[in-house]
Amino acid sequence: MRTLVIGDIHGGFKALIQVLERANVTTDDTLIFLGDYVDGWSESAQVIDYLMELDKKQKCIFIRGNHDLWCGRWLLLGASNPVWEENGGRATKESYLKTGLLTHPEHKSFFENLKNFYIDEEERLFIHAGYTSIHGVEKEEYESNYYFDRTLWEMVLAMDKNIDEELFTYPKLLRHYHEIYIGHTPTTNFNKDIPMNAMNVWNIDTGAAFKGKLSVLDIESKLFWQSDPLVELYPNEKGRN
Repeated sequence: MRTLVIGDIHGGFKALIQVLERANVTTDDTLIFLGDYVDGWSESAQVIDYLMELDKKQKCIFIRGNHDLWCGRWLLLGASNPVWEENGGRATKESYLKTGLLTHPEHKSFFENLKNFYIDEEERLFIHAGYTSIHGVEKEEYESNYYFDRTLWEMVLAMDKNIDEELFTYPKLLRHYHEIYIGHTPTTNFNKDIPMNAMNVWNIDTGAAFKGKLSVLDIESKLFWQSDPLVELYPNEKGRN
């Protein structure tokens, strides 16, 4: 039995199917999705439909991303905003209208029930973006940081990894957790198309919203699997480019 963590999907249904097959996922595996299931490629509604069915077959944990927040507000309240629409929201709207799933009650429940974060029994934290409280994620004052913050990732990248290990101490903010798994900030921003590790933080967003791949990582072995680049799976689309 494995625990596999999955990066940002952004409507890339073809990539999701492909990478789960490449990872040889079985119903014995626990799947932890880091959020941003929608907005980008043309099959956001299909992604959600598939994830709901997958959840009936095996243990799945679904974290809320910022794009899921926007999409959920639209499905539940009819609320929209220009920032969302310009960053993949239009494609998501079209997907829901084409599939006839716009008023599907289970889709609305899916977005309502997403978790802001998850901490396992080994004190590993899974969160879409980050947090800023030195007392840990559960003491975060601003809920929006769970799905919008980038400073956590920026901080660990900036820290000097060459310092003498005997003198080095992780910031208190990081010491609450054995490991932290995030998405939200594509590793392709740093010229990497694979999952990145800095300090005790793993970034699994490998740019599937843009020209990158969708990644799945085994949290024990750190082996990972990837889809083809999304631009190859959707050659007639632009994603969020």
